[in-house]
Amino acid sequence: MRDDGTRGEMMQTRRDDRSLGELFGDLSHETRTLVRQEVALAKTELTQTAAEVGKDVGFLAVGGAVAYAGLLAILAAIILALALVLPGWLAAAIVGVVVAGVGGALMSKGLAALKHADMAPRQTLDTLKGDVDAVKGEK
Repeated sequence: MRDDGTRGEMMQTRRDDRSLGELFGDLSHETRTLVRQEVALAKTELTQTAAEVGKDVGFLAVGGAVAYAGLLAILAAIILALALVLPGWLAAAIVGVVVAGVGGALMSKGLAALKHADMAPRQTLDTLKGDVDAVKGEK
């Protein structure tokens, strides 16, 4: 088969001879394909965003575990205070407050990151806007 542009000209001529119904059918098919592709892109973006949010939830979980350890240390301090009545409980109380503070800081970091997480599929929205502009003939 020769590649001298004849095939391209035949394809163009055939396309020019299509009826209005065929053109609308092609438009319908292309629109369905575009919508399917945009949905696939949105799914991909949401999956990536969910992975990022998962990391932030991890900070919350670790922060909660550290805060729980702080609570246990505070409880140990109360026990030591009752058992010894002097310096041992004070040391345990200080450790408990510090551990609880670290846990609170980790939880605060996780919450702040979750508040700033952008859950919208930005790439899909930009692509859809470009598609609408192209259909309107603005591009």
